[in-house]
Amino acid sequence: MPPSKERTTINVQAERAVVAAVRLQDSIYDHNDPFAELVALAEQAGATVVGEIEQARHRPEAATFMGSGKLEELRDLCERLEATVVIFDHDLAPAQIGNIEKVVNVKVIDRSELILDIFAGRATTRQARLQVELAQLEYTYPRLRAMWTHLERIVGSGGIGGVGTRGPGEQQLEIDRRLVQRRRLRLQREIKDIQARKTREVSKRKQDHFTVGLVGYTNAGKSTLFNTLTEPHGGGGAYADDRVFATLHTRTRAWRVAPAVEVMLSDTVGFVRDLPHHLIASFRATLEEATHADLLLMVLDIADPAAEMHFDTIQKTLDDVFKDAGRTDPDDQPHRLLLLNKVDRLPDASEILIWQNRQRGSIPICALDPAKGGTARGLEQLSDTVRHAAIGPEHTYDLVLPLADSRAIHDIETLGELIDRDYDAHNAILKVRLGERQIERLKARGASFTIQSQS
Repeated sequence: MPPSKERTTINVQAERAVVAAVRLQDSIYDHNDPFAELVALAEQAGATVVGEIEQARHRPEAATFMGSGKLEELRDLCERLEATVVIFDHDLAPAQIGNIEKVVNVKVIDRSELILDIFAGRATTRQARLQVELAQLEYTYPRLRAMWTHLERIVGSGGIGGVGTRGPGEQQLEIDRRLVQRRRLRLQREIKDIQARKTREVSKRKQDHFTVGLVGYTNAGKSTLFNTLTEPHGGGGAYADDRVFATLHTRTRAWRVAPAVEVMLSDTVGFVRDLPHHLIASFRATLEEATHADLLLMVLDIADPAAEMHFDTIQKTLDDVFKDAGRTDPDDQPHRLLLLNKVDRLPDASEILIWQNRQRGSIPICALDPAKGGTARGLEQLSDTVRHAAIGPEHTYDLVLPLADSRAIHDIETLGELIDRDYDAHNAILKVRLGERQIERLKARGASFTIQSQS
């Protein structure tokens, strides 16, 4: 067996990995394929998964999470398969990681570390890179003693180093802790500035447009749907791929849901079960579009055997995001509309009815454009539903506007269904069919009109 890799990095690229889990009574995972998601995550991080091992327990072992006998089995499996890393499908305490490594003699990382490693490799924008670095520091800061064993060798007790490096290793540990804390505070300030700027941008956008956020489990088809809905109107461009975390930053484009009705659609980072809380907190700026949207479209891959678990994860993650933003009142949150994606892959269409009975108003769709090999379905119903949400209940209004306000006259005639038009010496009198939200938006833009009647 190759020598054990020293734990100075959590990177697993090009390593042979064994995935491991302890299945507790309240564990949430896909019972049909228990390791499917963890294997996908490991492969996206660059590892080659060569083995799996799991244990059913009522409660985890305090010191090693997994039982001693199973750990010995894990050690033998790593030796036989020449694995260089074990990836646990849980968050482990630093002491637990250290104790497990002493038994299995290879590097051990947990679920949060794996997700952080993937995010670090996918972050392309400055905002995403800052958020990933902060999440890594939030995770590693309380784990410095257990993770950074090299510190003891740098200035160990009685050791001789350079000037200013003599003394017990604990001094170096405290120095590193201060450096990490200083860097963490700086990152928090920078991200706070980005978030404030993002909040202003979103607030301005909401004044001018109805905003819609795409949210859902990773690899559910959000970016594909985003491109299908926005590309015909010059938008799109979201990276879509059949892998987890294909999207790590928000992209917003115009989506024309009707000839005279345009909304702003945002594609967001995908969710996974047990998403580390520090990632939720760090990615608040990325999810700003979602938290302040007028409507959330929850995209669910209904053909996935784990669809039930994915749906519960979407709901829980959104609840956590809004809680982190201080918005626990449902009335202070956007309406959530469920989209049952990839219905063309269902062997039995009755599954659609089951979900529609469970979630009233949910819409079955196929996100992939027919021009790209898909069998588009439900997109017209989706557009119509979003249009009604965007404009609100429709009424026929008799509006009186000053002739000098030509912009408002043009906006009203463009947005609504013009029924009649008349003029006097100073005013334009328009009979037009508009939605209540459109009336509110016109007022917010400063249009000076009087409503003579409404029917």
